[in-house]
Formats: sequence, structure tokens, C-alpha cells
Amino acid sequence: MLEIHSPIARHRAVAGAVAVLALTAGTLAGCGDAGATITRLTVGSPGPDPYTLVAGTDEMNVKERPQAGGTKDGDSPGLYGGTRQASTCDQQKLIAFLQANPDKGRAWAEVQGIPVSDIPRYVSRLTPVLLRTDTLVTNHGYRDGRATSAPAVLQAGMGVLVNGYGVPVVKCNCGNPLTRPEQKISTGNAIYTGRSWPGFEKRNVTRIRPRDSRKGTITAFVLVDPEATMGFERPRATGGEQDGPPTGLPPTETEATASDSPAPSDSGLDSPPVESPGPDSPGPESPGPESPGAESPGAPQSPSAESPGPGTSGESPGVTDGYSGTATGGMTPPREEPQSPISLPPSEEPDPVVS
Repeated sequence: MLEIHSPIARHRAVAGAVAVLALTAGTLAGCGDAGATITRLTVGSPGPDPYTLVAGTDEMNVKERPQAGGTKDGDSPGLYGGTRQASTCDQQKLIAFLQANPDKGRAWAEVQGIPVSDIPRYVSRLTPVLLRTDTLVTNHGYRDGRATSAPAVLQAGMGVLVNGYGVPVVKCNCGNPLTRPEQKISTGNAIYTGRSWPGFEKRNVTRIRPRDSRKGTITAFVLVDPEATMGFERPRATGGEQDGPPTGLPPTETEATASDSPAPSDSGLDSPPVESPGPDSPGPESPGPESPGAESPGAPQSPSAESPGPGTSGESPGVTDGYSGTATGGMTPPREEPQSPISLPPSEEPDPVVS
């Protein structure tokens, strides 16, 4: 066997071996992050570091979608729900709030990858829907003048705004911007904190990927009512006033489709779409940048009975009656009557760029 007598050569050989071991370890670690900490956020809970507090945006008793878990395309019929001809997410109030709070507006726009001046146009082109599956996202809060970032599972029934590719980008009950979760997070092996809810299962946590950019943005979403008794179409960038007539439930309510197939063994690695979605116009409506700090590990906490019940937060002093900042003592006031749907007309936009 060849012996290395030179001290310099021996040093180089050892350094090379260390580098190979480090590379191998890094490769193995990239197969799924088993140590990620994911916060569960129940219906009605604004979660940590809310931009503001808003009441009446969520539904307590949404019948969950039969095909849950794995990765779903943002344009899948029945992926989202809603109440026909009604919306619980007021986009105009969100726009006014962000404009009245410039520091928060800047942080919010930075997460979405848009200039502050583009907030009105960007928000007006979103569509209010209800989640029908427990959904993994990166939740971006606001603390000490800047945006925070952490993975979270939003309970089915939570109101969100989705972009033209079907990706949740705003959490309605607090105004927090949302982006897609980091691919390396394994929902099956992660540590979950926060109060659980009946029916929660790791294997049923859903990831949502954007619609294939080559198809263009979504023209109309096929939604299902909270009781799952009918379907209907909601044109993009409308809040219910232009909803189509009731129709039968989409086939996904009773059978699986190719795009709804769960990822094998929940490795946490999504199969990337054929092409990354391009924005409707350069910059303003991409699904949002992946946040490098999205994985904020925290001390493991088991679901405890000490956590507040569904519909309450325990994480903030009060809930407001809108994006105005008026506190209501920590209780979500009941909605006396449906909110009138509010939506700004979509602006003209060029076809998405396909690379």
C-alpha cells in the first residue's frame, strides 16, 4: 500500500476526505428535513405575528375534500370551497390597511415580490376561497418592523386569497402573506406545535403547487360549497358577485385523479411541475419567493389541552372587526349577516412568459 510521507500531502488527503464526507452528508440531508417544526393554525386563529386581526373570514364546519394529502395542482376542481355569491375576505380593506401602515405595507410587498405601489393591483387580482384540506404553507408574520417566516399547516375551513395559478398568497383572518412551503420539509416526520383539531393527520396535509404556466392563469375556479352538496364556478378576481349557477360536484369528490395522487411515502420532495409558473406580468403575481428562513425550528410541543379552542387564538390580545385595528377583546364576533362581496376589476395583463 502506498504510504504518504509528506506532511503537506497527508494534510491534503485528510482535507479531501472530510470534504467528501461533508458532501455526502449534505446530499443525504437534502432527501427530506425530518427536524422541521410546523405550527398548526386552527380555523379562527390568526397565528403568530399577525399583520392585523379580522373576524368572520373562516368557516367552522367545512366538509373536507375526500382526496387529501400529497401535492395538488392549484387548478384542481374542488380543491377550494366557498359560499356561492358571498365572500368573507375583503380585499379593499386589506389594500387600505397596507396603505395606511407603510412599514407593514413594505414588508408585505417584499414577501410577495412586488413594489409597494403595486399592492392595489396585485390584491385586486386575487380570488377569495376556503381551504378544503389541511394545507402546508409558509406563513409570514410581522414583528419589530420586519417580516417573519415559518412553516404552518392551515386547517380546512380557513379563508385565503389565491393567485392566478391557484396558490394561497394571503391568510384572510390576519392579512399575513403566504408563500409555498420549502420542498425539503417532510410533513410525515416533522414536529408539530400548536393545538390540533379532530381529524388532523400528518398524511393528509396537502401541498399546493401552481397551475402549469403554459396553460396561462386560471379563468374560473371550480369551488364546492361548505357542506359539499354542490359545485359552482367563481371567475378569477371576483368575490362572489359573478359566481356561476349551482352544478354537480366535481369527480374529485368521489374518485382520485392523476394530479391528486399522494406523493409516495410523503418524502417531502414535491415533483416539480413541468415548468415553473411565470407571473401574469413580470414580477407582480409570481407564487412568491421561497423564503430561506421558512424553517424556523422551535421547541417541540405536543398538542396540549391548555391551548385555546378552535375559533380562538391565545396568540394575540384581540380580534378585530376588519382591517381597521379595532380590538374586540379576544373574541371573534359572530357574523350577523353575510358580507357584501367586494372585488376590484382585474387590470389588463400580458400573457405569462414561458421560458
